[in-house]
Amino acid sequence: MKERSADEALPIAFGERLAGSQAFAALFRDGMGLVEETAAYLDGPGRQESKKLERNAALAYATESMRLTTRLMQLASWLLLHRAVKEGEMSLAQANKEKTKVKLAAGEPGDPETIKVLPERLRDLIDRSKKLNDQVRRLDANIYAPPLAPDKPQGSNPVVRQLGLLKAAFEQDGH
Repeated sequence: MKERSADEALPIAFGERLAGSQAFAALFRDGMGLVEETAAYLDGPGRQESKKLERNAALAYATESMRLTTRLMQLASWLLLHRAVKEGEMSLAQANKEKTKVKLAAGEPGDPETIKVLPERLRDLIDRSKKLNDQVRRLDANIYAPPLAPDKPQGSNPVVRQLGLLKAAFEQDGH
């Protein structure tokens, strides 16, 4: 087996390998499970709970459940695109084009006083969806981070690329 020198080493294409990883499989399973759990809650127990709320709390419930549903549908779209990459149904470049239709917005903190009046189960679902959103946004920033410029020497410091990935992740969070 021929060994490569440090000058011949090529960067690992993280994005192309991610969709087939165990980490992605777990994220996909958890994300789609949260979508199903939320739909079951909003269509069943959540509907009953919302009928018992006072007018202002019922309005908050309607608003926050709409935000939750929208966030989860965007996350499900992203997850399904990247599963298609895993299954060989599309390339990562095609997924990148399609994902422009998916809005992975930074999580809106929401008014704490409004959130307090919501049923506990809805608050839990909102919290979990925001954590999932943060995970997917970080992953997206890593997958689609710009590659090293071809004019840079291959033997350059590997920490520079990692710093670039961190910068990209924080810029997407609006920090």
